[in-house]
Amino acid sequence: MSSLQSTIEAAWNDRTLLKSSETQAAIREIISRLDAGEYRVAEQAPDGNWITHEWLKKAIVLYFPIQEMQTIEVGPFEFHDKIPLKSGYAEKGVRVVPQALARYGAFIEKGAILMPSYVNIFIGSRCIVVEGVRIGREAVLGANVVLTQSTHIIDVTGPEPVTLKGFVPPRSVVIPGTYTKQFPAGTYQVSCALIIGERKESTDKKVSLNDALRDYAVSV
Repeated sequence: MSSLQSTIEAAWNDRTLLKSSETQAAIREIISRLDAGEYRVAEQAPDGNWITHEWLKKAIVLYFPIQEMQTIEVGPFEFHDKIPLKSGYAEKGVRVVPQALARYGAFIEKGAILMPSYVNIFIGSRCIVVEGVRIGREAVLGANVVLTQSTHIIDVTGPEPVTLKGFVPPRSVVIPGTYTKQFPAGTYQVSCALIIGERKESTDKKVSLNDALRDYAVSV
């Protein structure tokens, strides 16, 4: 890994190296390993904290300029993009519902179910989680939850609301919501995320995450 990392760091500082076949081969090998789950951009350390491998993020960014645009046809649908679509779901043990798409390079764990969504080489779907936000293990995000570093994540399970930013605790059940904020021009509703409960032990990881939301009478 150290050789690949050195190659990426050098290309990051000198983009002319992207013309090198050695550099391009290194980038494509990294993307292939990300796609297979051998490398992870972020992984949990033994102490429970999360480690982000910045050099792998750089490799993803550098992957785009070395790729050429191509037309991708899927039945009657046509796309024009630089990154191919992920394939081979059956052998990967992944269930993909129609209208769910994933880009090559995005690892999807065996047993995962992709409802209508879009999985980018980092992350995406009707839920939006941007860089700088950490999601605790086994947390459940309801449809249309948007999390950024500045999003108010409000725990409403106790007698008083508790506001967090940039972190969703493990096993939390989260849905979209709004809160009232005063501006010079008046009072308006601002988007937020609401922690409405904790995932029950009875909701096994193999059970649809929809069931975890239904435990709290959330429409899915």
